[in-house]
Amino acid sequence: MPRTQAQADAQADIEKLIMNVALRDRDAFDRLYAATSAKLFGTCLRVLKSRSEAEDAVQEIYVKIWLKADRFAVTQQSPMSWLIAVARYHAIDRLRLRRDATGALDDAAMDVRDPAKGPEAATVAAGERRQLYGCLDELETDRANAVRAAYLDGDSYADLAARHSVPLNTMRTWLRRSLMRLKECMQR
Repeated sequence: MPRTQAQADAQADIEKLIMNVALRDRDAFDRLYAATSAKLFGTCLRVLKSRSEAEDAVQEIYVKIWLKADRFAVTQQSPMSWLIAVARYHAIDRLRLRRDATGALDDAAMDVRDPAKGPEAATVAAGERRQLYGCLDELETDRANAVRAAYLDGDSYADLAARHSVPLNTMRTWLRRSLMRLKECMQR
């Protein structure tokens, strides 16, 4: 699914903040923390299953980010993927330190999955995306544009009705019928 302009802008902003952190810009570091700490805390909490330990881990992660932000430039990852990977690996390392008396790794670490799609899932998703775009091309142009705007860009029905100069109920009918046609097309 294509990213919205707002998502692309947010990603570019985070990337710029990481680059400025690499240059030891404290203001950029504060803004990076404000923009990303909730997401990294959630990642740590999911792995560690302890709020206080996740809070400690997040603080340690931002120290790592401060020290290693220059390493982001050589990765091929999106900025949030890189930050989440740093958080995830740090949290897993903390789990390893929690070995029980037998030396076995805490079971929670075994339940942690990489959030990225595997190659098979990515291939299936790409095929479905091609099929969906092919089905969208079968719709009338104004209907297809309305569906894209409503369900991919998040435009409201009222905005779409005004943009296409039709009553609100007509726009709802367009979208409902278009979705039914898309469903039929996708099931072929």
